[in-house]
Amino acid sequence: MCHSVHMRKATVRDLHMRTGAIVDEAAEGQIITIVKRGVPVAELRPLEAKPRPRGLPKNWDKIMSKLPQVPGDSGKFLEEDRS
Repeated sequence: MCHSVHMRKATVRDLHMRTGAIVDEAAEGQIITIVKRGVPVAELRPLEAKPRPRGLPKNWDKIMSKLPQVPGDSGKFLEEDRS
């Protein structure tokens, strides 16, 4: 992972009250130090990379990003296309 990483602190109470938001921050690249009574006790950090399913080419994400987005429910779109 080559992008810059931002570090910040969150208390155990913050983590309890805003778990989803704090996890989202970590997923976006931040390292969050969890502090309990003023003492750092843990770190929440992003994973290095998402594992790619077996059998897909290495540039699969690039291929998928070039495909047009289907507005609405893609399942319904496919169902109508098959009829």
